[in-house]
Amino acid sequence: MQPEKSFSHTNTSAEEVTVAYTSPVANMVATTPSWRRWWRQVSYLPWLHSRWLTKTVQQQLTEAVAKAEQGHRGELVLVVENHLPIQRARVQNSLDRALELFGHYRVWDTAENTGVLIYLNLCEQRLEIVADRGINQHVMPAMWQAMCDKALAGMADQRHLQSLVELLQDVGQLLGQYYRVDDDPSGNELPDQLIFLA
Repeated sequence: MQPEKSFSHTNTSAEEVTVAYTSPVANMVATTPSWRRWWRQVSYLPWLHSRWLTKTVQQQLTEAVAKAEQGHRGELVLVVENHLPIQRARVQNSLDRALELFGHYRVWDTAENTGVLIYLNLCEQRLEIVADRGINQHVMPAMWQAMCDKALAGMADQRHLQSLVELLQDVGQLLGQYYRVDDDPSGNELPDQLIFLA
């Protein structure tokens, strides 16, 4: 049996630059087509590499999202995906996919533009944070990057659950600094449920 693939928190691919954060309105550079990226998706074995994401862990992550959203008007959406959609993997990287999901799950559609999407791609071993303009204007890019680096380092040590929970807490605390409320009149604008795209 092959060992479980571990996460690397350094960028080993010359074809993509690590971007841990972005604003969805940022000017994006076209992704370089890559047959290597496509082949990684085709040869990826989900049952081998996502064993840690049990139903219990999924429930714990859902609870962590709900907890991280308390006390502020921000919204968090956590998406974990086994691999990029194979039919688009040659021309779409993890950041492209995160931006697509940011729109698909309407993370941009919050009252004060405080939605944050956290996207983890298991095959690509990449973590992307897409923050809407309301919160992104307050946060330096280095802070988003530091959060991603810390989480990826934990995942490299096989601490997937703990790393994601800590990342959610960190983003929640950041949202609380700028959008703190004791009673959120808008309520929960987006579902807290972990989105697992097998």
